Amino acid sequence: MTAPLVGLIMGSQSDWPCLRAAADMLEALGVPYESKIVSAHRTPDRAIAYAKTAAGRGLKVIIAAAGGRRIWPA
Repeated sequence: MTAPLVGLIMGSQSDWPCLRAAADMLEALGVPYESKIVSAHRTPDRAIAYAKTAAGRGLKVIIAAAGGRRIWPA
């Protein structure tokens, strides 16, 4: 398995619809990614640790979503 290059992070599971299109595109392009729930409000220590370790784990890009709102047509 190839190490992820992109991190998709969300404040809660309800934010997944906002990131689904990004995940689909990454899969179509063959770009390895990881997805995690990392709430800056509920778990700030986890969010800080995620950010501090991202580059060392090989991530090149982090795409974040919060608020669970979808701003484009379905």
